[in-house]
Amino acid sequence: MGRHVDLCAQRYQNAFLADHLSPRPGGSRLATEELNIRGLTGVDITLRIAGPGTRAYAFIIDWHIRLLVALAWVLAGSLIGLMVGPAFKKNVFPLLFVLPALLIYFFYHPVLEVLMRGRTPGKRKAGARIVTLEGATPGTGALLLRNLFRLIDSSPVLYLVGLVCCIFTAQRVRIGDLAAGTVLVLDETKATGSLALVGTLAQNSRLEPDAAALVQDLIDRWAELKEGSRESLARELLARLEAGLDPVQLATLDGAALLARLEALLGR
Repeated sequence: MGRHVDLCAQRYQNAFLADHLSPRPGGSRLATEELNIRGLTGVDITLRIAGPGTRAYAFIIDWHIRLLVALAWVLAGSLIGLMVGPAFKKNVFPLLFVLPALLIYFFYHPVLEVLMRGRTPGKRKAGARIVTLEGATPGTGALLLRNLFRLIDSSPVLYLVGLVCCIFTAQRVRIGDLAAGTVLVLDETKATGSLALVGTLAQNSRLEPDAAALVQDLIDRWAELKEGSRESLARELLARLEAGLDPVQLATLDGAALLARLEALLGR
């Protein structure tokens, strides 16, 4: 039995590595499926979509974690019951140990995906995260809806419905992703992290979310944009977002000063 589990885990790991290293025609190591997001400064951001291998690899890690934690909780209750007596096992054990263990097992994914902003320990280990179709971190409602549909995706056994859906959909999504408008991507570039920060940045600054996204996008692409073009974009943004800014003073600022003012707008 143990050897069979090890072989299954090895197959999933091989599939996970294939997701990350699969070549495209022409010799590129990028996966075929990509999520292309139009950058607000005109520079596109490309996120590689995670395939079934990565999903399975992440799920196996998460399944082991939640199962072991739930079993450890029940085992601790059993040991306490042996020391206290039969009354504890009959009256207290189900409420304080069996019920929490079930909650740990069944609410592991929704709770951690909300707290870890689209990740779980398994997804982090597999190098993947959940994003919206616009590349941002999904809201709590979308993540909870995505997990609600696990009841369908996990049917009839071993996530068969979800696996088939991932194989035949263009963006390798399961039914829960289709309902929530989310996709699992490989978390391997700074672009994913930058998009995930937009909501937090908007909360920490006085800017509207769209304005914060625009400023963050320009900061991320600063080194890639041509000198002169980026300064022109920065001056235009600052003139619109900073009320009362002296145009003459703005025209004298160099690239470093403009970048610093953009970061200040985000509350850094």
